[in-house]
Order: sequence, then C-alpha cells, then structure tokens
Amino acid sequence: MSLPLSDYEKRKQISVRGLAGVENVSDLKKNFNRHLHFTLVKDRNVATPRDYYFALAHTVRDHLVGRWIRTQQYYYEKDPKRIYYLSLEFYMGRTLQNTMVNLGLQNACDEATYQLGLDMEELQEIEEDAGLGNGGLGRLAACFLDSMATLGLAAYGYGIRYEFGIFNQKISGGWQVEEADDWLRYGNPWEKARPEYMIPVHFYGHVDHGPDGTKWVDTQVILALPYDTPVPGYRNNTVNTMRLWSARAPNEFNLKDFNVGGYIQAVLDRNLAENISRVLYPNDNFFEGKELRLKQEYFTVAATLQDIIRRFKSSKFGSRDPVRTSFDAFPDKVAIQLNDTHPSLAIPELMRVLVDIEKLDWDKAWDITVRTCAYTNHTVLPEALERWPVNLLETLLPRHLEIIYEINQRFLDKVNAMFPGDFDRLRRMSLVEESGIKRINMAHLCIVGSHAINGVARIHSDIIKKSVFKDFYELEPHKFQNKTNGITPRRWLVLCNPGLAEVIAERIGDEYISDLDHLKKLLAYVDDEGFIRDVAKIKQENKLKFAAYLEEEYKVKINPNSLFDVQVKRIHEYKRQLLNCLHVITLYNRIKKEPNQHFVPRTVMIGGKAAPGYHIAKMIIKLVTAIGDVINNDPIIGDRLKMIFLENYRVSLAEKVIPAADLSEQISTAGTEASGTGNMKFMLNGALTIGTMDGANVEMAEEAGEENLFIFGMRVEDVEEMDRKGYCAKDYYDRIPELRQVIDQLSSGFFSPKQPQLFKDIVNMLMNNDRFKVFADYEAYIKCQENVSALYKNTKEWTKKVIKNIATSGKFSSDRTITQYAREIWGVEPTHHKIPAPDDPRE
Repeated sequence: MSLPLSDYEKRKQISVRGLAGVENVSDLKKNFNRHLHFTLVKDRNVATPRDYYFALAHTVRDHLVGRWIRTQQYYYEKDPKRIYYLSLEFYMGRTLQNTMVNLGLQNACDEATYQLGLDMEELQEIEEDAGLGNGGLGRLAACFLDSMATLGLAAYGYGIRYEFGIFNQKISGGWQVEEADDWLRYGNPWEKARPEYMIPVHFYGHVDHGPDGTKWVDTQVILALPYDTPVPGYRNNTVNTMRLWSARAPNEFNLKDFNVGGYIQAVLDRNLAENISRVLYPNDNFFEGKELRLKQEYFTVAATLQDIIRRFKSSKFGSRDPVRTSFDAFPDKVAIQLNDTHPSLAIPELMRVLVDIEKLDWDKAWDITVRTCAYTNHTVLPEALERWPVNLLETLLPRHLEIIYEINQRFLDKVNAMFPGDFDRLRRMSLVEESGIKRINMAHLCIVGSHAINGVARIHSDIIKKSVFKDFYELEPHKFQNKTNGITPRRWLVLCNPGLAEVIAERIGDEYISDLDHLKKLLAYVDDEGFIRDVAKIKQENKLKFAAYLEEEYKVKINPNSLFDVQVKRIHEYKRQLLNCLHVITLYNRIKKEPNQHFVPRTVMIGGKAAPGYHIAKMIIKLVTAIGDVINNDPIIGDRLKMIFLENYRVSLAEKVIPAADLSEQISTAGTEASGTGNMKFMLNGALTIGTMDGANVEMAEEAGEENLFIFGMRVEDVEEMDRKGYCAKDYYDRIPELRQVIDQLSSGFFSPKQPQLFKDIVNMLMNNDRFKVFADYEAYIKCQENVSALYKNTKEWTKKVIKNIATSGKFSSDRTITQYAREIWGVEPTHHKIPAPDDPRE
C-alpha cells in the first residue's frame, strides 16, 4: 500500500493554486533570501520562524507593489467614477495566503519554501489576524473589497486603523476572559504609512454666523494619518486600496496654553487625542452611546471626505493641485456607500464642506449629497439602532447639529406638504426624537440623505419596507432596494478548502472562481459515483485535519466519524445558541435513558465571542462549557456525543472549522437575522443547513430546494401572530416533558453542582422574558434534528444533498452582490478587463 501523501505533496497537485514555473520558483527563493538577509543583518544571525514569515510576506508583497502603482496610475488616466466604501469595521483576517491566491503565486511559493526546507502552512500560522471587526458587518466589508478589486472597480475602503482589534477570547474555568489584541506588536508588512496625505480633523469649538458665512471656530485639531493596504483582485492585475486612519496629536497639542512645569503633562496628554484610533468597540448589534465612539465615527468621516474631495479636484496622476473647481460632476465621479449608520455623519459633513467651505447654496449642496450617498441597513433590532444624544453632538460637533436640524426642518416641511395635519407621522419620521433625552435618529438621517437604501437579504429588505421604515417607504418608495449579501469564493473556497476547489475544477474547470454561477454545472454530477466519493473523501480529510488541530491546540480528542454539528457566530440571544444547548441536553438525556439504543454520534461545536458587557451572552458561554464538562466525562455516553466550545473564534479559525463541518446551525428567530453570511460559507463548503426561514436562509432554500435544507420553526408571520397573542413560555414547559426535564436540570444545578443557582438568570430569562421565543421552536427543532441524524446514516444520500447545495450556492458570491450595487446604486459597470501587468508594455 502506498504511503498517504504529505500535505505538501497534496498541495502540489492542486492546479487552482497556480503554476510553479522553474524561473518563478528560483526568483522567489532569491528574493526570499534577500529579504531574510536584510531582516537578520540588522542584529541577529539566527533566524526565527517569524523572520521566515516576514521574509515570505515581503517577497509576496514585492509582487503587489508594481501592480498597485500601475492600477492607481490607470485610474488617474481613465478618471472613472470612484466608489468609496465607508465602514468602521474591516474584518480582514490574514493577508499572506489571500495575496498568493489572488496573484496565482501559491504553488510557486510553496515549492520555493519547500526547497528552502520550510513548511508553508507553519509560516502562515505565524501571521496575526487583522481583527478590525466584530462579525458579519466587518467581514462583509472585507469580502466586498475583494470583489470590487476582482470586478475592476475603482474602489476604496475607508475606516480606522485600530491599534487593538476585537479582543482575544480566553476561556478560564468555563468563563470568557478578554485579552487585548496587540496585533501590531511585531509590525504589519501589508500596510504603508502615507504621512504626506495627513489630514486635520476638528472637534468641539463653536459656530460663528457672520456676514461672510458660517465659521466653526476655536476647535481642537487632531491629525488623521493614513495607512494604505493593497487589495488585489483575482488574477486581473488590479490592486485597489484600503485606507485606514490613525489619530495623531499635532505637535503644538496642549502647548499653546503652556504654563511653567506643564510641558511634560502636555506631551503626555497627546495620548488623549491619539486614543481615538486605539481600540475597536466590541459590540455586535448593540448601540453604546459613548463620546469616544462618536469621535471615532466623525474622525473616519471627516478625514475620508477631505481625501475624496482632494482626489476629485485633482485629475492628473500624482498631482495634488486642484484642477476641478465645479462640484456639478461630483455625483458622477463619486459614490459613497455607508456600511450601516456608523459613518452617517458623512451626510452633514459633506453638507458642511459644500456650504461653509465651498460656498455652494443649500439646495445645490443637498442635491449633490443625496445623489452621492447610499445607505446599507444591517439590522432591525431596536437596541442596535444609533440614537445620539443631542447634548453630546452639541458639545462635540456644534455645526453638524445645526445642519442636522436644518435637514430635519426641510424634510418635515416636505412630509407635511404630502400629509397635511398628520402630526403623528411627523413625530415618527423626525430625525430628532423628543421623548426622554433628545436624540438624533441616525438611520432616519441616512434615509433622508441618501438616494438608495438597501437591506441585506430579501426578507430583511421586505421587513424594512413594511415595518421599521414603513413611513419612509411610503414617502419615497423608489429609494428602497435589496442587495442580498455574499461571500468571496477566493477566501471561502479556494483558500480554505483547496481539496474541494480542486475536485470541482477537475469536473467543470476553474472559471467558477471568478464566476460562481458556473457551479450550476455540478448538478450534472449529483448521481456521479466518482464525484460523490470525491466530495465525501474531501470532507473526511478536512474533518481529520480539524480534529488533529483541536487535539494539538486544545488537547481535546473528538471522534472524526461523528457528525460535526457547528454553530459559530457572535454569542447573542437572537442567534439562539440556547436552543442548540437545549437540543444537546435533550440528546444527552435520551442516551442516558436508553444507553443500548443506536445513536448517530455527534460532536457539537459552538464558538463565538460575547460583548464584554453582555451578561446573558457570557452566561451562555459558561453554560456551553458546563454542559461539555458533564457530557464529555460521562462514560455511558462515550464518543456518541461531545460538546466543545471553540475558543477565540475569528476569521483564521473559521477558515479551518467551516470546511470540516457537516451541519451548519442557522437558528435565529425568524425576522431577526438580517442576512447572515456564515450560512453561505457552510453551504459552499459542503455542510448541510439546519435553520429557520430567516435572513438569507430563505434564498438558500429557494436556490437549493427546501428539501435540501433542514428548515424548521416559525416563519415571520407566525412570530408576528404570537406577538399579537402573547408568548407564554410556561405553556411549553408544562406541555413538553423533555423540555421540562432540561429546564429543571438547569434550575437544580445538574450542570453546576458546586453552584446550583449558577444558571438561574438563563432559566428566568427563558421562562419569563425571552424576546426570541426559544421554547416556541423547541419541538420543531428537536424533530428536525432527528431527520438530520437519520439522513447522516446514509452517506450517499447525504452527500447528494451536499452536492446540490454546493451547485446552487453561486448566487451567494459577493461578486454577484457587488455587481448589483455597481449597476443599481453606484451607476458603474464591472469589467473583466485585465490591467496590463507591471512588466507588460503600456497600451
């Protein structure tokens, strides 16, 4: 029998990783050694693994630079409409492998490092994730950047270069402990500081209305220093830019009011200014109205708009002298997409620049602003909507508050003209909320100040129109659109699951990588014995690899032949990790009751971070670990059931666990998950979905056929009906014996014998104030999970459903999503034209 191939030998055979030409490989080795030499010559002569990683990163980066410069040059010459994607989060993950994939360098680098006696996968593990995001919203921005570059759009991502990203999660005694994410500690080879484009941003001060216009004076100035990161498209020589701002105190900071002995303190106080870009707020789907967060939002927007306007005014390459003087063409040359309301101050800030500085009249400025801006809504949860106290805005941004009041006045006049005397409608639609503390509703500001508003899945866009923003839809229905989210198939298939990418390419070629609709061709192979075998084999290899990783990193042993049942996402009540827990306990009780029955073995994995201040979410993590402690150590259970909490879930861990999953848990209460994108990653990587009719699950079921997903539970209509009638958890508790047993175990301390009261808050919430109606879907969920186990016993039928899912996942490429934004919101056309490579002659 032949020895199993090593990982390296396996990788060599994968064509989608690019060609490893001899010259290519020898050039890479030469450059690698040159970089290594310059790393070491400085102070050491023994190379560490990190030195090797940096040498490789710099070698790969060299291949980007020429294309990056040429792309930007090309944009200056062609002067296309530019797309600005404004987001306070970009959840990028690691960059090295993604760059190699998109440049077609993977096999060449693999061969070069192998010849140098190094292991590519080991080097890749050294890179820190760029964790500048919380979850879906930030990761979506990262996928969008990849797709915009791949589609040849002149696009820029703008945000903040947080010194500390999303915290690292440690589990200690079953509890989440947060650790600062010092991701820049060893330096970041992928960024380039651009001090020549530093920009001043103003805060505080007051407003003077004089004969020569309005002036915002006596402000505190903070400098925004840009750092650029290249964003390569997939093998099209396009390299776009993500520009992240870092806060710097000006040199005269606090020294103007210099008093004897105050110099040291003045210099130390520079930190206060620079705190703006220090740390990412770790809340997902929750608004925390802190002054520092408002500063971050305005800082991003003010620096970005100045940069946009500078670029609009100069049209010759490399020139910083203004050429354009009229703003008439601004909306034809600039599109600004607001990723949620976090950058909503772009609307009053653009108005301030146009009216106060560029001296346009209000109506002209407003027309330009609305035609330029568009807004993406990401959630309907009321606690997530940004509503800033007026007194905070008054202090920090006095001129912007005046402008918001003016926008509101003119808007309400328009509403009143259309619905005369409907004062309740005026109150509902006002940007200013008068009940309690006076607040500005930022979503209302975005809707009024944008020409397009979109939700992120069809069901979510419908909910926006018929409930949350109903009044606005009635006023301006033409503004409302849907843009169902997507994921980049480069990172989420080719990079993370090369085995699957290859067996697909063997059947249908590799064009699907930049046009995922080609996967439809796999429908011809649903009954192909060879393909069924290959897909099942790749899944098994991925499971073995992940099991080995868990054993290596966390010393936990799992049964690789069990069904891998995975729920990875932020911990939140609406995502209903608790429903998953109830199922696991129910399974446990069934095995204990009939230990000699045959049960389909399962390993249930739950992973995700809880916001540090979210008590119930942290209790949910403790519950998962407590259940695991009981089940995993019960000899009667054996390896028929295991529960694992996956510590520190992040992009780089997602890339490992998703290809290994059999079952994807997407079980939010219908009407609460705007879209979800993890659901799409699992579908593309050969897991089946158990889920509610929520978010993009609805469209996944439509594409694959509902019979190829495990759909259960209430629909949106059922939830609304229940809200009218009233949800009574106790009715379910009284009626369903298995549910009652589970809840009694939680109450009595069965899973926390040393602290019987430990889970009282969870039980109390479930029984008395569960907004997300866990018990209402319990029975349907348990029944549906029985269907999952039954099908899993039949590997062939299971794998056929897997193939149907993969074959119909094409719609969920972010390339499709971005193509729709481009045509229907930004008014630009994607292109598959390849920019000439740096060494090619210019056209």
